Amino acid sequence: MNNLHPEIWKPFLEYGLYSELYFESSRHFSIHWEDSRPEEILSGCDAGVGLRYLDRESGQDGTFMRTYFGSVPGRDPEQVRRLSRDLVRPLSPRSLSGLCWSRRTGSHPVESRAEEVPIEQKLEVLAWLDGKIREATPEVRQVSLSYGERQKEFTVLNSEGVFWLERRPSVVFGISVVVEKDAVLQTGREVLGAVGGFEFLSRPKLWEAAAGAARRAREKLSAPVAKAGEMPVVISSAAGGTLIHEAIGHSLEADHVLEGTSPAYRGAIGRAVAAENITVLDDPTLPGFRGSFLFDDEGLQARPTPLVERGILKDYLFDRLTAYRQDRPSNGHGRRESYRCLPIPRMSNLYIAPGQEDPAAILRSLKRGLWVTRMGGGQVNTATGEFLFEVEDGFWVEGGEVRHRVRDANLMGCGPEVLKSIDLLGKDLGWSIGTCGKEGQGVAVADGIPTLRISKVLVGGR
Repeated sequence: MNNLHPEIWKPFLEYGLYSELYFESSRHFSIHWEDSRPEEILSGCDAGVGLRYLDRESGQDGTFMRTYFGSVPGRDPEQVRRLSRDLVRPLSPRSLSGLCWSRRTGSHPVESRAEEVPIEQKLEVLAWLDGKIREATPEVRQVSLSYGERQKEFTVLNSEGVFWLERRPSVVFGISVVVEKDAVLQTGREVLGAVGGFEFLSRPKLWEAAAGAARRAREKLSAPVAKAGEMPVVISSAAGGTLIHEAIGHSLEADHVLEGTSPAYRGAIGRAVAAENITVLDDPTLPGFRGSFLFDDEGLQARPTPLVERGILKDYLFDRLTAYRQDRPSNGHGRRESYRCLPIPRMSNLYIAPGQEDPAAILRSLKRGLWVTRMGGGQVNTATGEFLFEVEDGFWVEGGEVRHRVRDANLMGCGPEVLKSIDLLGKDLGWSIGTCGKEGQGVAVADGIPTLRISKVLVGGR
């Protein structure tokens, strides 16, 4: 990045308890494929600066932290100077004359830079996959494919002496297959993505994902509607971690806890919040994972954060603001969608640590219930812990044997109760990916679980 010498920008940091400049430059490219042709091709660049000050203020209810934030496009010091002048009016200046800068530059391994792959090659891959799906699936009604890439470079420069730059490339590929028979429609979906380059989207990997999505959609055409009622459920590691993301992940973000919108976990550090076999971690250091980063968007080193250890709540996900409010250091989970946004506490790669059980034995233990092999979307009310998850792919099991596939199932329950009802935990681990939305911001995440059995949960039908 040009003109990023810290001494040029240091005068803008000399206010408040904490101050920060966030410089971002990014390029994006995407293709949406529909009806066997490219329906939309988009590309663009963006660059700008976010400027933030944190300071303590006194009010009738005591001392609290206040945020002053703004952003400007581009990287013109004069524009930033005008923004700073407006933001710092209520703030007192302070000297940073003795500040020593801690410099660091980091990037993620890339074998094939996505931006260097010709667009013709990308379109060829999409056309090949579309044709292969249609050839293998006579019942196909619609094939929708989406490809996206992003090259993001950002620098955090703050009043603690951080001067860190990270280059973070990413790719994502979405597959949706709609099939029809006797006026009945069913859909199969799959998403692939990673922090890295075009090598993550090899043709064998794309075809494996597409074939699985098409097979699930086709087999659901003749499947009966899922039985409804309270029952034991086994969730395969292949289903991905939507359950843990919604059931506890959002509820452990420190802003929800401090605002009182996550009452089940407020003041619960050191208490049992899950079964004794449950350990939950958030780890942004996993190489290549969609939610990974080298440092968070406030310039703090990425590191694993144990949240629950053997059922006991150990920590929340903090950014700097919520950490200041608790007079403690942040654990590096301040994330933002872009320079235009404030950082807030967010998940990265959240997962339940594997147990000791054989996944096949867990399935055989299911006497009468639902086996979930693919989760769909989900939502949670952090204030009550109540959740609703779509089951994209599930099977009815009796006597430990799979009887038949089912469709139109969903799981309903309360996160804290379900976490205490997980009585068997497999030694495997599977992942799903997504873009998590919160306060109008979307960030890349991954979620993982081992195969597990929930002794009792409510299953809904159509």
